[in-house]
Amino acid sequence: MRPAEELRYLILAAQREGNRLLAKALRPLGVTPSQAEVLRVLQDHGPLPLNGLGELLVCESGGSPSRLVARLAEVGLLHREVAEHDRRHVELSLTADGRRLADRIAQIEQELYLTIDAATAGHDLTPILAFLREFTADLPAGQALARRA
Repeated sequence: MRPAEELRYLILAAQREGNRLLAKALRPLGVTPSQAEVLRVLQDHGPLPLNGLGELLVCESGGSPSRLVARLAEVGLLHREVAEHDRRHVELSLTADGRRLADRIAQIEQELYLTIDAATAGHDLTPILAFLREFTADLPAGQALARRA
């Protein structure tokens, strides 16, 4: 296997395993990793317009989070407020239930990060983080992550 191919599959494997662990931890809360990301981004950066939220999401890089937002609003976790001056402008914010759930999601994320910290203990992550930032810098998901930093 050539190095580029191995790198591709190692990144994919790490992403899938990390997402599997996160999905398992989130399952009792009734949210998916993508829904959790929406809630956490709104918790950290909200309120936001729909397109502003989309610019910060890695799970929907370059796309519109409309379906995610609709589902979360439907179950009472987010509030959509239409601007009086422009009906096309919708401001998104968390409801009280959404804030409580985002806090629980943040705790689950911290537990996942502790697992990753333990797995990477003794390794210098600086070079790989620099490489991955550079590798994704011109890609929608990498740009979304950079905007959140």
